[in-house]
Amino acid sequence: MNQPVIIRREPVLNRHKAITATRLIVHAPSSADAAAALNQLADVWPNARTVIVGLAGGTLPDEGLLAWTPPDNAMLEIPAEALSSKPALALIEQLSARQTPLALGNYVPGTAMPAEPSFRFIIADAIAYPMLENPPGLLLARNLPDTTSFDKAIKNGYSGATGWFFLHGVPIVDKLNASHSQIVRVLNLVRHNAEIKEIEEALKHDVTLSFKLLHYINSAGFGLSCEIQSFKHAVSILGYDKLNRWLSLLLLGAGKDPAAPALMQTAIARGRFMELAGQGFFSRAQLDNLFIAGTFSLLDILLGAKLESALEQMNLPEAINDALLRNEGIFAPFLQLAISCERDDVAALIAQAEALQLDTTILNHAQIEAQAFADSLQFD
Repeated sequence: MNQPVIIRREPVLNRHKAITATRLIVHAPSSADAAAALNQLADVWPNARTVIVGLAGGTLPDEGLLAWTPPDNAMLEIPAEALSSKPALALIEQLSARQTPLALGNYVPGTAMPAEPSFRFIIADAIAYPMLENPPGLLLARNLPDTTSFDKAIKNGYSGATGWFFLHGVPIVDKLNASHSQIVRVLNLVRHNAEIKEIEEALKHDVTLSFKLLHYINSAGFGLSCEIQSFKHAVSILGYDKLNRWLSLLLLGAGKDPAAPALMQTAIARGRFMELAGQGFFSRAQLDNLFIAGTFSLLDILLGAKLESALEQMNLPEAINDALLRNEGIFAPFLQLAISCERDDVAALIAQAEALQLDTTILNHAQIEAQAFADSLQFD
């Protein structure tokens, strides 16, 4: 049986905790296999930000990777250990001729750097090397466990970091902030198909809610052919079920942490991934709820409150509550699959995909399409 190609993704954050790029780590038996898998993603490639692409699992890049046609925003990551590999050096020469930008991964002090080409980013293990003097490029930290370690890395000279560290180390309190209750009230009104006038009246108490709702709906990711001008217009175009999905974004956007936009983008990517992976398993209405389950899975971190507190005021379908609060029910395997995509455990990810009878090609495609979708929305 051929080894499947698995693509993991992780965000790249700058010193202000804003997502500035996406890093794709391709687990493939060869560069040629990686190139074939990457070419299959051309129709859903995320174009909003730089995408750093590298190989993992001890596979050193070689000229087989030239079979991939990289988009204009792609940057190739070359591991530092490949600088002593003749096939990798031949690849680097070809990439330089094509003017493909490069990043250097797994950098360690004393790495013998070639005279050409230059590397835009230098990615290093910030735990093993908390301080690095005179790095040959912008220094990005990896292997950070939490937000505290990120702050320390920035103080020590790193320009940013790659990974999911911002999902860990956020203080959580028992109760939901009272300022979020108005959003919950509007959500409940929409879910129960209340009169438009009643919902509009609730929105009038916080003009910011109305503005943000229209802002999200009119983002490129929504794909509407006309601009939504009012809540009443939104109901007529979208209907209550679809509108409920987008009102959920208002609650996600209520966080005040500097990393809130990054958290929100991660939550939306989770929800969209679950929706894409769930196609063929669920009805349209269930897919909307699957999306909400994914996006709400980070509510505790976004709002700084226990998930139970965040959900207790909402009248959510039981399938969503089962997945979020008890890791049970029909949505739970898809939520776990989404979370596994954010972890460095390829074997577990493959096993979960196989349990759902989900082909790894579909898995990779859904991940990148979800990322592109989240990138297309405007969170700040």
